[in-house]
Amino acid sequence: MTPPSRTAYHRPRTVLAMEPSVRDALFDQESLARLVAVADTDPSLVVHDFGDPAVADALGRAEVLFTGWGCPPLTADVLERLPRLRTVVHAAGSVKHHITDACWERNLTVASAAGANALPVAEYTVAAILFAGKRVLAARREYGHRRARTNALDVIGTGGNYGRTVGVVGASRIGRRVIELLRPFDLRVLLYDPYVDEAGATALGARSVSLDELARSSDVVTIHAPALPETRDLFDRRRLALMPDGATLINTARGSLVDTAALTDELVSGRLDAVLDVTEPEVLPARSPLYDLPNVLLTPHIAGSLGNELARVTHAALDELERYGHRLPYADPVRGETLTHTA
Repeated sequence: MTPPSRTAYHRPRTVLAMEPSVRDALFDQESLARLVAVADTDPSLVVHDFGDPAVADALGRAEVLFTGWGCPPLTADVLERLPRLRTVVHAAGSVKHHITDACWERNLTVASAAGANALPVAEYTVAAILFAGKRVLAARREYGHRRARTNALDVIGTGGNYGRTVGVVGASRIGRRVIELLRPFDLRVLLYDPYVDEAGATALGARSVSLDELARSSDVVTIHAPALPETRDLFDRRRLALMPDGATLINTARGSLVDTAALTDELVSGRLDAVLDVTEPEVLPARSPLYDLPNVLLTPHIAGSLGNELARVTHAALDELERYGHRLPYADPVRGETLTHTA
């Protein structure tokens, strides 16, 4: 970000809290230089155990915690060790793993790089949607079986991405970005989200429907809902049975949203295809047939920010830290009352 006024800038005392390996992945020389420019910090100090006596002095002086994956929960007992703490800036997506009720009771402010982290997940999803429409898994299976010239029309059949229906479950950051990225394509988009009305869905570029109608009417279903008690097994045996023969289920959200046993039965039968970046449990048992089924693309939770995509997340979080130093509102604040229905 471009600072509005350097003369008014306050370099807050900041401590990194995450797994040390995460610090190494998030920060290159450029972003480390930016970190020490915008914050009073020792970038070599990475806290991953708030009870470690060696970090007690640093925690006692910290005004900001710059957190990442592996940050332990900020419980009431932990916060007692951080008397000067005013805010938490999270260089990742969800804060549910470490932000507790005690943080809100302490009136801490919280920012997250969830918006930046959502982008690669949406890109992965759109790639999966287009491959599903083109019946890439079936084509790979048939070509690998024949190992000879193959009639592409026979393999694709009525597949293709013209006029297909995509059902998006959840107008989360990722769900909204998926809908946005699908706009250039000749696809119909359905949306199920209990917090988005018909007018809101239309504004996004989708048609609001019930979840059962979405399952029944979609060639591809992609899940972007949060993991909550009420969303567990959202796609259970009954709802999976509503999906048309040959439809594809994509899950880049959380494995708990899908009944694994029911989905496995559908996939083993060959009735449905799936692209799964998350599962329940994660990792699946070694004996799971999902590793070997030709109609399943199973990846090890790679859709989120990885590799050079982490630079985007780091700089988004540093933008927020710089805003704090300028005493400006966060661009992407996390609010406690919204965590009951978001990731």
